Amino acid sequence: MRWIRTLSGRVEETADILGGKAVGLVLLHRLGLRVPAGFVVTTEACRALLRTGRLPDGLDAELATAVAYLELSTGRAFGGPHRPLAVSVRSGAGVSMPGMMSTILNLGLTTEATAGLADETGDRPFALDSRRRFLSSFGSAVTNDVADMDMDDGAGGGQPIPDDATRQLERAVRAVFSSWDTPRAQTYRVLNDIPHDLGTAAIVQTMVFGNRDEHSGSGVAFSRDPNTGENVPFGEVLFERQGEDVVSGRSTTLPLRELAEREPSVWTELLDALIRIEGHYRDACYVEFTYQSGELWILQVRPGRFVGAAAVRVATELVDARVIDRRAALLRVSPRQLRHVRTPRIASPQEADVFARGLGACPGVAVGRVATTSDTAVRMARHSPVVLVRPETSPNDMRGLAAAAGIVTARGGPASHAAVIARAMGKPAVVGVAGLTVGIGDGDGSVTAGCRTVGDGTLVTIDGTSGEVVLGTPRVVTDAAGDQLHRLLAWADDISGDHSEREESQRLDAAHTALRLPGRPG
Repeated sequence: MRWIRTLSGRVEETADILGGKAVGLVLLHRLGLRVPAGFVVTTEACRALLRTGRLPDGLDAELATAVAYLELSTGRAFGGPHRPLAVSVRSGAGVSMPGMMSTILNLGLTTEATAGLADETGDRPFALDSRRRFLSSFGSAVTNDVADMDMDDGAGGGQPIPDDATRQLERAVRAVFSSWDTPRAQTYRVLNDIPHDLGTAAIVQTMVFGNRDEHSGSGVAFSRDPNTGENVPFGEVLFERQGEDVVSGRSTTLPLRELAEREPSVWTELLDALIRIEGHYRDACYVEFTYQSGELWILQVRPGRFVGAAAVRVATELVDARVIDRRAALLRVSPRQLRHVRTPRIASPQEADVFARGLGACPGVAVGRVATTSDTAVRMARHSPVVLVRPETSPNDMRGLAAAAGIVTARGGPASHAAVIARAMGKPAVVGVAGLTVGIGDGDGSVTAGCRTVGDGTLVTIDGTSGEVVLGTPRVVTDAAGDQLHRLLAWADDISGDHSEREESQRLDAAHTALRLPGRPG
């Protein structure tokens, strides 16, 4: 059996074998967009590891061949002192599991290769920063303990990080595969009805350095606003930083539109890519990108997967543009999504006791008691709803995110881990609350904004549209159903044969039945 496939437009396997992320990269190749060279170690290899506890026979030889191909195609040497080749190793399951599994960046930057990168670029701080990022991501994925890592010998968690690129790669692939079975990944699969036996692919790609120079950076972009469905590009960007800084939520990001001012040629190329990708999917899309020294590279792509009113708006506007027909529009908006169309919001923030303001990341209102750790959230949620408040969230917060009614973070933007998970779960979220600090001591935790501090257990209300965090329970109103929802339900009536008159509330209650059309998947 062949365990590895080269990423190109000629690959034909499905997401069951390549993983969804790799299938997206194959699509980008076919659309003629710039994608870093790479290969994918298939989900079959992961399943073999999960069955036997070891990587399958023959994989080491295939890895060597695949790396030799990368060296030939890039003119670089993996782990070598002259024109060193560094790669990323990312997970990519057949079903999206955002942030649940391991990612390792800048792999191959051995001591010798780091010195070679410094010589090649004439920028020693850049080379050392890239090496530091490698040690951190490798240590987190492989040893789960980077606190004692040393820049000279790469030791971490009592287990040395090998200063040999080939051994680094083998261990990284194993770590990515093993992250399929971490508690956080298992929790996510249970919550989303994802089978436990699918496994993940491991995608190995040539690094593009968003931290290279002042004309480099990373970001995420939607072809349309995921909160409203409006047909305008939406996302966030960081200059002179790598992609992990954007999606982790540890950094305060900038609105995507600032890319247009700072790097107009990159902006223009990104807009063209979004148009081409949306044209293929016939739907809103999401991409992750990095640009190095003014050259844009697309790293990931998938359909936008909007919910609620945003999904309804996109579906109806695509019908108006004759991109899809009415039946396709109805199949795109599930009964579950319709439950979130009429979005609650705080009626009058001016009259409420506003504690803090951030960015609305997932529409809706959540009322609950403050919990500053995931363990606290799980414990308190047994008795009453909670709002999880964190500096930022990580995959290790999965149990707390699942238990919470709403989410607040001090850092991060609309594509941060907290925001992505909130949208996947349909939970109101507020992110990027400037000046918010979360204190966690031996006893109860506390949250401070401005000159006010509240403790765990304080009742708050959050508005995932406007971004307010309010003390107590202010008056909440629900927006009336819009014209686009009425149009969608009328199309459902026409197709289902139900032309009876009904009040608005009855139409919404009947949406579940009206949208269950012949041939609709599961």
